[in-house]
Order: sequence, then structure tokens, then C-alpha cells
Amino acid sequence: MSSSTSSISPTTPSTTPSISPSTPASSFSTSPSPSSPNMTLATRALMRDVHFYDSNDPSVVLGGLVLNRGVTNKNFHAMLEVLIIPSENNGCITLDDDQPFFSLKDTAENIIPRDDLPLKPGDYYIVGPFVINNEQTSGRMISVGTGRRTHGFRDAVRRRDGRCWVTGEEPPSAEFGEWSGLEAAHVVPLAFEGCWSLNNYDRWITFPPKEGGNINSVQNGLLLRSDVRQLFDSYGFSINPDDDHKIVFFTNDSSKNRSGKHIERSLLDHPERPPDQLLRWHFRQAVLANMRGGGEPLMEFDFPPGSDDVGCILNGPNANQRMEFELFDRLGAQLDLFPETSVVH
Repeated sequence: MSSSTSSISPTTPSTTPSISPSTPASSFSTSPSPSSPNMTLATRALMRDVHFYDSNDPSVVLGGLVLNRGVTNKNFHAMLEVLIIPSENNGCITLDDDQPFFSLKDTAENIIPRDDLPLKPGDYYIVGPFVINNEQTSGRMISVGTGRRTHGFRDAVRRRDGRCWVTGEEPPSAEFGEWSGLEAAHVVPLAFEGCWSLNNYDRWITFPPKEGGNINSVQNGLLLRSDVRQLFDSYGFSINPDDDHKIVFFTNDSSKNRSGKHIERSLLDHPERPPDQLLRWHFRQAVLANMRGGGEPLMEFDFPPGSDDVGCILNGPNANQRMEFELFDRLGAQLDLFPETSVVH
């Protein structure tokens, strides 16, 4: 990954509490949800077939990866550049592809080069002075915005794309206004509009919407099949703009063979498509959410009719963060919470 990846501003101020960077692999497990004794919480770590360690302390797993088709040695190095930072730089990321601050070895002490050969399952050891990046992940939940501020966004994404970015499927009755099975997904979700404003993501938008704020620009959206959109929202997959817009799955994709493919060129050639900076933001979040420590919790969203949705959320993982997200996502679809981001330039 190029050095531009590391220059993206964190999604939260530096005062954000840090996340515990490492957890022994043996402790990665599911546990019953307090609000539903028969419901277990999924973990991102159980399916991993790649694990990485500090060569100076090989007893502790720092994180890992569910290995899917298309991930190369070079890709793995680039992912690690998101997850670790050179300790001598006091937390400042100043990466140079020609002078990497770490090397990578396998269990046989072989140096893993930054090449395009497929990454192999196994254990890897990071050699060099580094610390785990404790940047807080911008966790997100599956939530479809349906308020007045998102109608224009939805329609613009439909007109531009006409099909799913990942599967290529088209709605058979789109000319009659029937778009069932396809949804317009925000790359940066509405719940992070304050963060959008704080980090001036407006500077990447060249096609501002007439209303709804720049976070609702067509350039912050992708048309995805409903089930694929759920995976995108939960960081189950992402698009790596620094590897020719390769689709990278962080959950098991063995039966679908979508991972490793590249986004269709006609979608990328459209002048209103999402800028690489926003796609890079999402990819960075996916790496942090899936590969660091035991990974971020996978949130339950399928609450049966009559369930105490609020109770389930409050008794689940990251309750405060999830409640804040749900609140801002729903309010942001209806109300302009950050008026200064809504100015059409």
C-alpha cells in the first residue's frame, strides 16, 4: 500500500480511548448474549487461518486474517502497515515502501518478500521496532437510511450504477421503479457525519448534492445487492483502491469466489464514482476491525418481531457506541445535524 494510505486522518480525535491490541488465540470464542440466552455472538477470529506475532514475543497472537483468494504477500505487508506503527516515531506513521520499517518471517525463518505471490496460511512473525496501532475503529451497524435526506442519494446512486458493484446483478424491472434486492450504501455512514466534518472529507466531493449535505453525495455511495451491502456495512469485505480496486473479503468467501476480483472498469471510469480516498477510508476500517487482536464484535441485527431491540443492543457488545451509531444514523437520515457540511460549493 502506498504511503498515501497512512496519511488519512483518523476517524476520531486522538483522545479516543484505545482498544486492547492483542488477545491469545485460545480466548477467541463466542458467548451467549445476555439479552437472549440462545443467541451467540459471532467473532471474527474463529475462521482465521493466518496469524501474526511479534518475533520478540511469539507467545501472544497480535491478530490474524481469514485468508481468501486474491490476497498476496504484498497485500499482507500493506495491511500490517495499517495495524502497526514504528515505535521510534512516537506513533507518527511515516511509511516509505522503499525502506519498510519491519520485515516478515514465517515459521521456518524465511523472509516473506513484498511480492505478488499468494499469501499462504500459517503463522507469521514481525521483525522490527513497532507498536500496535490503537486507533479506534469506526464501528458501524447494518442500517438502511430511509429519511428525507437520503432519497436524493439513493436515486442518484441507482441512476449512476444500475447494478451491484460486486456481483454485477441488475434489477429486472428498474424501468418501472422496482429496485428490490439492491440498496444504496454509504461508504462513510451518516452516523459519522460529525467525523466527516471534523476531517473535512468535503474536499473529496466534486459532485455535491442539491440537499442532504455532502455526505449524501452520490460519490459517497455504492449500489450493492442487499446481502452484499450487509457485508460491506459490517466490514466483511472492502475494496482496496491501492491494488487496482481489488475486492478483499475478510470473512469466508470460499463458496462465492468474489474475493480477489476487481471492480468493473466502466464503474470506475464514471466521473461521479467514489473517490479513492473514501474507499481507502473504508478499507482501513475493515483491516482494523477484522485483523487486530480478536477483531471487533460482529453485531446482531436480525431481531425477531416483538423483540426488545433496545434491550438487546444495551446488553450486547459495545453498547454505548452502537446506541450512538443507531441514534445518529436514524436522525441523520431525517435531520441536518451538521449544517456546515451541507453547503453546496
